[in-house]
Amino acid sequence: MLTPEQFSIATQYFAIGTLAFGLITALAFALSWGIRFRLVGATGFMGVLTAGMFGLSFQPLTQTVIPGAIPYTTVFDSGSSQVVIAVPSSITRSELAATLQQAASNLLKPSRIAGAGLAVPKIRARSIVHRPGVSDLVYLGEVTPGKGTTPEEKAPVVNIDDAALAKANSTVS
Repeated sequence: MLTPEQFSIATQYFAIGTLAFGLITALAFALSWGIRFRLVGATGFMGVLTAGMFGLSFQPLTQTVIPGAIPYTTVFDSGSSQVVIAVPSSITRSELAATLQQAASNLLKPSRIAGAGLAVPKIRARSIVHRPGVSDLVYLGEVTPGKGTTPEEKAPVVNIDDAALAKANSTVS
């Protein structure tokens, strides 16, 4: 799988190709060549390819795998600052921390962080606790993007509600 750096290098080559096609197209119009309008289409297509490569250079296409994370389901996504994931009630504290890190890796993208405005993007993990006749939603923890300038300070911050986790685990038989 190609990396964003490789897409960035490809973007540079495609941009050079687009400029070359543009120059050939200008020459074709100046000399009234019969293929000048076909060259306009080829130049436009090269521009589209260049823009596509430029877009792919921003975001990696592969996901980071966090050891210990369990599969989760996204049950709510506002598109900006609020996401809720569902996890089983039998989850352990270490699995929950790893799963929240995995969700942050998958869902806390730069566009979501920058586009949230004043709201801080937050991913919350919830489970359903069943009691006789009642089912309760229990929010087990949350993850928010770190604040700072260094990579360590930008790391996602995981907060786990130990009381809610104990409540969810107590109903598991």
